[in-house]
Amino acid sequence: MATETPAPGTATGTLARRGHRGRPHPLRRVNRFLRVLGPGLITGAADDDPSGIGTYSQAGAGYGFGTLWVALYVLPLVIAVQEMCGRIGLVTGQGIAGVVRAHYSRSVLYVAVLLLFVANTINVGADLGAMAASVQQLIPGVPFLPLLVVFAVGILALEVFVPYRYYARVLKFLTLSLLAYVVTGIIIAPDWRHLLMATLVPTIHLTPGFIALLVALLGTTISPYLFFWQASEEVEEVEARHRQPRGTDAPRQRDALRKQIRALRLDTVFGLVAASVTFWFIVMTAGATLHPAGITTIASADEAARALRPLAGPFAQQLFALGIVGTGLLAVPVLAGSAAYGIAEAAGWREGLAQRVDHAKGFYAVIALATLIGLALNLLGINPIAALVYSAVLNGIVAVPLLALILLVANNRAVMGAHTNGWLANALGILTAALMGVAGVVTIVTLFIH
Repeated sequence: MATETPAPGTATGTLARRGHRGRPHPLRRVNRFLRVLGPGLITGAADDDPSGIGTYSQAGAGYGFGTLWVALYVLPLVIAVQEMCGRIGLVTGQGIAGVVRAHYSRSVLYVAVLLLFVANTINVGADLGAMAASVQQLIPGVPFLPLLVVFAVGILALEVFVPYRYYARVLKFLTLSLLAYVVTGIIIAPDWRHLLMATLVPTIHLTPGFIALLVALLGTTISPYLFFWQASEEVEEVEARHRQPRGTDAPRQRDALRKQIRALRLDTVFGLVAASVTFWFIVMTAGATLHPAGITTIASADEAARALRPLAGPFAQQLFALGIVGTGLLAVPVLAGSAAYGIAEAAGWREGLAQRVDHAKGFYAVIALATLIGLALNLLGINPIAALVYSAVLNGIVAVPLLALILLVANNRAVMGAHTNGWLANALGILTAALMGVAGVVTIVTLFIH
């Protein structure tokens, strides 16, 4: 029997043309959402690097559930800071160092870039050392130095020869091993009402050790390398997707920029909420397993791995090592890359992970230098797990002047035009810098007294 085709002008014909619009397409909406995710998601994943895992584990071991509240209260602060950084990149078409170079004195630029390079290089060293130490637990007898060299050279080769966006897609699956802390926390079945109170009501100990750990928690979550990384990656995202050209202010381009900023906010919130949930569960798991067992100071990868034994049993070491190695493979290129962005922009070199090596020699030379110096720092004999916490403390101190600089840029109308900070972004940014500044000063004074 012949099928009758609805006339184009009829209601039936209109519905036939629009029929697919009348039915829900959740996969299409999910696909649109996934396309929005980018630098913010990578920022969140890189935020839970080996330094983060080590610091969160130490917090749970040392103070039980006493630092769970930090995961909740730091979340709006880190979202505000990273949104500012990403917005600077989108509006100006430059990374933070490039903006500072164009609008501020060279002395400010050089100090900012130096602080970034020092903090990042030390963090690279700590992460590489933790990766090698974790694998040593799995393969006893393997010398530390060869493992260290393999990780450093391997990561460097991947970053130089493989476009980071493809490399990161693979590594995101390795970071799923961090879900083990979530599953372990559920298996342990602690008193959830007690955990809720510990999360909502801050517990503060006015002791040097607690203040230093608080600085470390802030520093490993609100990290300088993530400031520079997200701003520069937002610029690369714009260039990769061939969005509107810079330099004009047509209504269509202004509308496109507003949409990009909305997408940036969604991307940043999603990535950092996921990072904070991981933060909370690592502290909770360590606080429920290591702290009651009397392990209050983590001195080895084996001790840190014990937090996962309720889930993994004899395979706890393997699971912990997978988490450290997976997050390290993701974070070390971000650390070295953000240092390279800063120095290349300050020097006016061509930069970007989308560039070929022969087109951005200086940029890739900085990546190599940061990675190799980080490798060499492990020869000083510092305990690899303790080094993770030390690097987090350093990040917390270095972040303060860099946050002040970012606030200046984000409020400068000559730089940001109509997209300067609102009152909420300023309030959260100033509060973040003030809290980290006070805690950092207390930590430094305590070190000198003792």
